[in-house]
Amino acid sequence: MIVVMDRVAVAGAGVSGLTCGVSFAERGYPTAIFAEETGRQTTSGAAGALWFPYDAMPPEKVIPWALQTFDTLVDLARVPASGVSMIELRQFSRSGKIQIPDWAIPLGACVIPSKVAESRAFTSGFSVIIPLMDTTIYLDYLADRFVAAGGEINANVHFEKLEDVDSKFDLVINCAGIGARELVQDFELEPHRGQVAIISKVDNLSCAIVCDDPPLMYAIPRRNDCVFGGTNDLSDNLAPDPATTDRIVAECSRVLHIDKPRVHAERVGLRPYRKSGVRLERDRLRDGRTVIHNYGHGGSGFTLSWGCAGDVARIVG
Repeated sequence: MIVVMDRVAVAGAGVSGLTCGVSFAERGYPTAIFAEETGRQTTSGAAGALWFPYDAMPPEKVIPWALQTFDTLVDLARVPASGVSMIELRQFSRSGKIQIPDWAIPLGACVIPSKVAESRAFTSGFSVIIPLMDTTIYLDYLADRFVAAGGEINANVHFEKLEDVDSKFDLVINCAGIGARELVQDFELEPHRGQVAIISKVDNLSCAIVCDDPPLMYAIPRRNDCVFGGTNDLSDNLAPDPATTDRIVAECSRVLHIDKPRVHAERVGLRPYRKSGVRLERDRLRDGRTVIHNYGHGGSGFTLSWGCAGDVARIVG
């Protein structure tokens, strides 16, 4: 018996779109990705891409998706070409005693001694080993894996509405991120603006350092460089702000006890935060075709990517 698979179109080429594309293409579905921007030009390309549930709701769904993704990324960390590695995260607080999240305890999280926290000008912290996705490698890895499975990536494509997707595709997966605000008129979406500075590798920085207390700061060492951040402002301004870069670099340099480093690049991305929570559900287009929405991941796109892609596949059956 010949089984005819639905033809699948994925709207969006960030980490969610690429991961869903890989998931369907490797299951044998004829799959194409359509996006205005691809690879490092997407919001995903500007991300620090540490695995960590951040700026996404609701927790009862986010944490299971995150833990499913964690397991997949641990496996990918054994594949050098993936750009995934395991790294120690040191999460600090500037005030009071930090609370270790419940989900982090089974992963081996432990309290950082107060003298270590104080040496970085913090009051407390915890440590946990988590995956890091080097976006300069990982996004290309996903794209290559997708194409190797027979997928097709179409760049510079703009849809006014999802019905604009060619009718030859039976199933549409909406991974448009902040673009879904206009694409499906979902005004629950908010652009949470993140700005980062890319600098040279920092000597002796082998762990990621993060503090969510204002001012938000993180320093993430990658294979060939280091990401300094950051911001989380309600804004859709994609232009890097020099004053913000100066503040980010100054704060990270202070915490790391280094001289002000040279900035190689500045990047801005808009985290697609959805006030009522991640939207992952089946829907119908006006022309009767099935659409599965998968957007609103906030600052957790990489962290939720494989868990959400798995649920999208289960919805299709």
